[in-house]
Amino acid sequence: MFSHIMVGSNDIERSKRFYDAVLGVLGAGEPMRKTNRTGQTRLFYRHDGGTFCVTEPIDGASATPANGGTIGFKCISPEQVRQFHDAAVAHGGTSIENPPGMRDGNLGAMYLAYVRDPDGNKLCGAHRIP
Repeated sequence: MFSHIMVGSNDIERSKRFYDAVLGVLGAGEPMRKTNRTGQTRLFYRHDGGTFCVTEPIDGASATPANGGTIGFKCISPEQVRQFHDAAVAHGGTSIENPPGMRDGNLGAMYLAYVRDPDGNKLCGAHRIP
């Protein structure tokens, strides 16, 4: 359904340190770094058929997170969800909502952890319980 997800950053090097650690837990390697024709630096993390991008805003304004938006990352186990959460917090992220754990919701039982990256984007590590 999705070709990619892109978030803005006000400090691309800080974002790189954060996402290298957090996405590294999921198996993503070093991002491809590109500078577009108008001078903005972008990071492209590719893994398991998906692409997650971080960019300096093209319009020159400050990057801001989506109000009500969440970007979910599929984890293979509850342990990987906790590692995702812990790597995020250790690299400048903020733990939000409830601590990592089981949640029952519209999509069934899931083990979830929610964090905000250093720019305020809301991320979720998620493992669906079979």
